Amino acid sequence: MAEKHNPLEQFEIQTLIPIRLGNLDISFTNSSAFMVLAVAAVAILMILAVRPRASIPGRWQILAELSYEFIARLVSDNIGKDGKPYFSLIFTIFMFILFGNFLGMLPYSFTFTSHIAVTLSMALVIFVLVTIIAFFKHGTRFFSFFLPAGVPIFLAPLLIVIEVISYFTRPFSLSIRLFANMMAGHTLLKVVGGFVFPLGILGFVPLAGLVAITGLEFLIAFLQAYIFTILTCIYINDAINLH
Repeated sequence: MAEKHNPLEQFEIQTLIPIRLGNLDISFTNSSAFMVLAVAAVAILMILAVRPRASIPGRWQILAELSYEFIARLVSDNIGKDGKPYFSLIFTIFMFILFGNFLGMLPYSFTFTSHIAVTLSMALVIFVLVTIIAFFKHGTRFFSFFLPAGVPIFLAPLLIVIEVISYFTRPFSLSIRLFANMMAGHTLLKVVGGFVFPLGILGFVPLAGLVAITGLEFLIAFLQAYIFTILTCIYINDAINLH
């Protein structure tokens, strides 16, 4: 019984289609399946939004336009006019994480954002991309990012070390924040849900708590997508303006 209600069981990677290239395992897993499903869901939303071209927007078009305007405002507020070339990237990141988080709230689904391998991979891609942008835009002047202007020379060695460590820990803080919040929330849901049926008539107490936590988890799912996206905007802004 304890194994049946193991709250960590929901995070297990299961192979759906075994694929091996020599010693390399690139099998298609439940995590891969829900990533594909998240991409498909976003694509379907966009297709449904633009296909009718009605004078009065339908619900899908309104939802897509709200998402577009939300990210456009986010880019404008945090990067400015120089952020327009990166809008597609930022919009894709937000929608992919948001739909991944929301799909993970469905019963018997899988939350790929609750795995550090997934979130760290995304964060590392963003980190490398931001660094490349900074080098292409500023060349070797990029290294001035690690030594703020006006700093006394005797403090330079200490500040450079601090700034370098801070810069290279960005992908880890970005990925751990998303992974930890999603994993903790789903674990709590599983634990509380495990008390509903065993308590019988008193099960309404954990059931009420489960409903409340579920509502909170939907909010957290949105907030974590938002936080990941806004930090990406801030990092791109730093690369462009060397702040």
